[in-house]
Amino acid sequence: MPPEKQPPDKFNQAKFNQELFTFIDNSPTPFHAVRSMEKALNKQGFIHLDEGDAWHLETNGCYYVTRNNSSLIAFKMGGTPPWETGIKIIGAHTDSPCLRVKPSPLQRQDSMTRLGCEVYGGTLLNTWFDRGLNLAGRVTCRTVEKGKERIQSFLINYNRPVAIIPSLAIHLDREANTNRTVNPEVHISPLFSLDDQMNNPEQNDSFKAILLKRVNEEHPSHELVEVMAHELSFSHAEPCFYTGLDREIISAPRLDNLLSCHSALKSLWSAAPCTTAMVVFADNEEVGSETRTGARGSFLQSILSRMTQTPEQLARTTARSFMISCDNAHGVHPAFREKHEPNHRPLLNTGPVLKINASQRYATNSESGAVFKEICAGAKLVVQDFVMRSDLACGSTIGPAIAARAGIRTVDVGAATLAMHSVREVTGAKDPMMMFKALNHYLSLDELPLLSLT
Repeated sequence: MPPEKQPPDKFNQAKFNQELFTFIDNSPTPFHAVRSMEKALNKQGFIHLDEGDAWHLETNGCYYVTRNNSSLIAFKMGGTPPWETGIKIIGAHTDSPCLRVKPSPLQRQDSMTRLGCEVYGGTLLNTWFDRGLNLAGRVTCRTVEKGKERIQSFLINYNRPVAIIPSLAIHLDREANTNRTVNPEVHISPLFSLDDQMNNPEQNDSFKAILLKRVNEEHPSHELVEVMAHELSFSHAEPCFYTGLDREIISAPRLDNLLSCHSALKSLWSAAPCTTAMVVFADNEEVGSETRTGARGSFLQSILSRMTQTPEQLARTTARSFMISCDNAHGVHPAFREKHEPNHRPLLNTGPVLKINASQRYATNSESGAVFKEICAGAKLVVQDFVMRSDLACGSTIGPAIAARAGIRTVDVGAATLAMHSVREVTGAKDPMMMFKALNHYLSLDELPLLSLT
């Protein structure tokens, strides 16, 4: 019997997952995620475009654009103008629920210093206790360059546990297991330092001085004057890992939605599309997308208008385009099966999940859902359907926002996930690769089965 033919290297699951782990571990904030994606795109020969410059897009050219260093759009121009073929688009978001450090965060009591935080997004707060927490984000400084002062932003990442939120001992709260609630203003302030001198502010550096020191450590070639502002977040410091008896389960922070970003980005450069292909990675999805960098903002529309030459060409482009909005889906929880609609219980390691909602919290309709099922059939993948129980509220994605604003037909899909919005989330070891296979096949198609759709 001849040896079994080995799959292409891009479908090597172990290698793919390790790349995903590295991407997540190096991306504690949207700023770091975009920086990681920029490095990958540069390595693949994509050209960076500045929104403030004039553009000269070439046939078959590969480009990317960033906004606020937290959102990114990358695209490959096809051999035929996009208004003739439409654009195959994949969308995802760069942000995840987290704890965002307040502007003046130092809270000193009893020789202990905590950092006050705001809750960003719909975070499962009880999962943040007793975890080693990393601190990372963007710091904006006044600097001196060639004798002139200017304002510059720098990314920092302590890349280790620098804080913790200790639980209250059960001896001090005997109802902790039955009646404890979490007050985000009182309880969610990570313990940052112990110091006998903390009660005397004059003998202790301010938080900005601490940040200035860290920026100097990570960016020693710059002459820094002062820290002016910051956008910092806490995240779980423990790296991604496999679990399960046969390593069939993945535990990782920020799977929602860096798993989708990774699968989409790799699909863009590993596929060989004949028509224009694009990935859209928007920030602020977890807080409603109504921002300059969010899916309800102008970023995508601005890029599409610059890829076309007239309003008519833009309208033709969007009418012929299709988007797969990728955002993790709720896998059925073994201890809470009743939280799922009985006929719609997605399983881990089974196949991509098609997300449907009658109130249009997801953008899927019968036509766009059928197209995705056809794509997965071509990739030899099983498709699972998901709808929320009618007595539970449904979350949303960037799909409806982009479909409404740009007029692009859209389907909402995702990898089955447990513990969504926890400090750590869970998916199957096969799920990232299955999502990649679907997206890679989608971008590799010469044309979509859309010609009979109106």
